[in-house]
Amino acid sequence: QVQLVESGGGLVQAGGSLRLSCAASGATYYAMGWFRQAPGKEREYVASINWSGRSINYADSVKGRFNISRDGAKNTLYLQMNSLKPEDTAVYYCAARMGGSTYYEALQYSYWGQGTQVTVSS
Repeated sequence: QVQLVESGGGLVQAGGSLRLSCAASGATYYAMGWFRQAPGKEREYVASINWSGRSINYADSVKGRFNISRDGAKNTLYLQMNSLKPEDTAVYYCAARMGGSTYYEALQYSYWGQGTQVTVSS
């Protein structure tokens, strides 16, 4: 059974950085992704990575600012967020699914964490 637990959210000023972590038990050979959901909005794709870490994809809104990575030895997924903007404010979720590619749609993922709040002040 896959279990995902996010951490690392918080309050940061615009232009600052945060690193989110997702402890992922049982997901060693799973594709993983980060999504976010702001109040009143639909869940939005942020980034994804395949099981080996060799295939990575980003949403245009975060490309060049965010970096997704995974540490297989620690069974942990990361999202390094730099140059944060107020519009990045949301609850951030990690997700996992079986498969060898990267996946962009929330419906494609089978397992979800509980989310961690990121708030960027202007």
